[in-house]
Amino acid sequence: MSLLDVRNLTVDLPTAAGWIRPVNDISFQLAPAESLGLVGESGSGKTMLALALMGLLPPGARVAGAALLERGDANERDLAQLSEKAWRAVRGREIAMVFQEPMTSLNPVMRIGAQVEEAIRAHEPTLSKDQVRRRVLEALSHASVPEPETRAEQFPHQLSGGLRQRAMIAMALAAHPRLLIADEPTTALDVTVQKQILDLLDRLRRELKLGLVFITHDLGVVAQVADRVAVMYAGRIVEEGPAGEVLRAPRHPYTQGLLAASPSLEKRKLTPIPGTVPQLTALPPGCAFEPRCGFRRTECTAAVPALRSASASHTARCVLV
Repeated sequence: MSLLDVRNLTVDLPTAAGWIRPVNDISFQLAPAESLGLVGESGSGKTMLALALMGLLPPGARVAGAALLERGDANERDLAQLSEKAWRAVRGREIAMVFQEPMTSLNPVMRIGAQVEEAIRAHEPTLSKDQVRRRVLEALSHASVPEPETRAEQFPHQLSGGLRQRAMIAMALAAHPRLLIADEPTTALDVTVQKQILDLLDRLRRELKLGLVFITHDLGVVAQVADRVAVMYAGRIVEEGPAGEVLRAPRHPYTQGLLAASPSLEKRKLTPIPGTVPQLTALPPGCAFEPRCGFRRTECTAAVPALRSASASHTARCVLV
């Protein structure tokens, strides 16, 4: 059974240069307690997809397709069709998000405990003061915040980067959601703290049976936390499959390029991908990666390739598959 079933999800945004499509015909499924790593360069559409799933798109955005969230009563809720009023009951309670930079997400003049409390009261206003306090400390403890009673009384600037990110995770989990989206939550952290946050998210996913969508540009991070990997480029998923299979035997030239450009202890030299991600206002008519691809053929310029099966659970959007 799928917790989240995304079908042909498309997002169009108005700009001064015309309409652009940062999320283009995206489809994937996510089961309870499963983690999906969403990978790609900056500008590939990862964060915009997350914002679409959270109902936080900019004004004027047009959404097509479906994002079906299983409700636990044999019914499904289409996130793509919710009104803002309906979103208030869903956002935080059923689906929550951990943002990339906690110092821009946390309120600098509110104590940590008060911010977690706010997340709880938004969905459960009838709880007593003692019940809310107990839930706040429980959420901080779940997020492995040491001395939760002390930390709850501190302000964000009094915490280290790792503790601020743990506080963000506590806020996201406070109302017991079933789906968690983590948007590059370890980018600004040193390697040791990064490993701790990744281990924490992986443990919470297993213990709480959370569906986890983990957004990153770091393939090394994906290898640690993801059951499956979806690689995005110019708004589309260009490769998807089990994490081990995609990272060990990538079938799309873009995924191969990302791996070649990723540092490792074995490599003596990194090979960058030539060129840059194309502007969404000037996409090529065929494969969006074709101008940067060392394996391009004439047919790559004719039309956008369909996803082709490389194995029973591994697909890639390339004519070479």
